[in-house]
Amino acid sequence: MNFFFCIMFNYHYIQILLLKFKQNDYMKVKIIIVALFSFMQVSVSSAQTTFSGSFQHKGILRTYRVYIPAIYNPTTPVPLLYNLHGYGSNNIEQEFYADFRPIADTAGFIIVHPNGTFDASNNRFWNAFGGSTVDDIGFFSALTDTIRARYSINPNRIYSTGMSNGGFMSYDLACALSSRIAAIASVTGSMTNARFISCNASHPMPVMEIHGTADGTVPYAGNILFAPIDSVVNYWARFNNCTMTPLITQVPDINTTDGSRAEHYVYDHGDLGSKVELYKIIGGGHTWPGAPVNIGVTNRDFSASTEIWRFLSRYSLSGLTTSLADKGAVQVPPFNIYPNPSQDKFMVSFSDFSEKTISIINYSGQIIQRYKSYSDNEILNIDAKGIYFVTVISGNQTVTKKIIKY
Repeated sequence: MNFFFCIMFNYHYIQILLLKFKQNDYMKVKIIIVALFSFMQVSVSSAQTTFSGSFQHKGILRTYRVYIPAIYNPTTPVPLLYNLHGYGSNNIEQEFYADFRPIADTAGFIIVHPNGTFDASNNRFWNAFGGSTVDDIGFFSALTDTIRARYSINPNRIYSTGMSNGGFMSYDLACALSSRIAAIASVTGSMTNARFISCNASHPMPVMEIHGTADGTVPYAGNILFAPIDSVVNYWARFNNCTMTPLITQVPDINTTDGSRAEHYVYDHGDLGSKVELYKIIGGGHTWPGAPVNIGVTNRDFSASTEIWRFLSRYSLSGLTTSLADKGAVQVPPFNIYPNPSQDKFMVSFSDFSEKTISIINYSGQIIQRYKSYSDNEILNIDAKGIYFVTVISGNQTVTKKIIKY
């Protein structure tokens, strides 16, 4: 079984490595493959706390793996982390490539590695791009129920992260299953342009994105299907009412031979303590920083897994975890916008006649209208179709809502 296990894991990386190296570099590939086999055999022999499970969901057999740290105590509810594989990969590969198990061993959370379904090309995928009838959102809701029935899970501390297609799926969960997901992180993933329109998160959603500027699979600048990474980050920062001028720091370039360096962007002071963070890997490829193997330009200046857990672990569904919560937080002034989406005008209704500053901001972050109001009703006229944000400031309180003109 261990030998078959290693074969399945390495098949994906053998293909990638053969594409990356020239013909006269095949010996390098063989050396790396032998190292991978040795690594896998050692890892498998010590995985006594990993269990496999499956159930039928809408006529499809769905499979998953659960990692239970040795310090788990069923009398104490613990956080749950979904770790999602990329397109064409699987849960076993993701478990070892983007490894959170050593972190879970000390932090005490449970990790679930689900499998996507197969597409027409027999590649596993998550239905985050459209064009499929597979109900992955429903599957994750059912999987959460299944895991909670078997293990002691804190329902307010459920997180998702993933590589590439798994990052896209994590964003989908943030948009469509926010009643159960407290925060997410994406590595080399993004959002589709269509997802911006349908995203409907019900609470401030802390988000971390880790992305290379030389990613050839999911381009940093976006394309006809994938949104630019800066637009994704700005979307969530604005949604959370974060400060839109980020704090930027240079990650120490402790490995000068990895072909890349990293910048860390922090959008702070969001509602309920939420933040949005970006690790911009200058020169980085479609890879997981700090991974045990190189499948392209892999940054070695920090561990993506460590930083992701550092970020996610701060949050619960109601905001910061109890030990970090700001007890002096104020409530934002309520207002409603309707109809939304709209083909014509938008009506805005407020709860009082106090002075308010209203700003309309486009998808690129540009303020296209700003004015003061003392009314309890306003009409918004927007000429061009697209996604916009309406920000209302009243005293020291701020709230932002997304609107769509079609």
